[in-house]
Amino acid sequence: VQLQASGGGSVQAGGSLRLSCLASGRTFSGSSMGWFRQAPGKEREFVGHYRWRGGTTYYADSVKGRFTISRDNAQNTMYLQMNSLKPEDSAVYFCAATFAPRNIILSQIMNQDQYDYWGRGTQVTVSS
Repeated sequence: VQLQASGGGSVQAGGSLRLSCLASGRTFSGSSMGWFRQAPGKEREFVGHYRWRGGTTYYADSVKGRFTISRDNAQNTMYLQMNSLKPEDSAVYFCAATFAPRNIILSQIMNQDQYDYWGRGTQVTVSS
């Protein structure tokens, strides 16, 4: 199983980017998916979570209302739409997944250790 994150780049504050996470070797159906990010000198932090079954999403307070997670079943891809970007959103963004039948309980969705597969990160840089 491989996860491939893409779509990063450089934008000015207030701009938008859409990140993609493509899974190969395994379908996303029934999985628990997450986005995390890591800025230089900081710990990797939770950004959002997506439950494939039902399409329920959860977000960190810092991105709530600005970021949206969605999916494309046909493309086996998860997206992170990032709007109203701020310089503090600059980081390397990672997608992660745990595939069915294993599931991540709600209280643990921010726990990186619960995710079995990780993609390489994609850099997002927001200038002021």
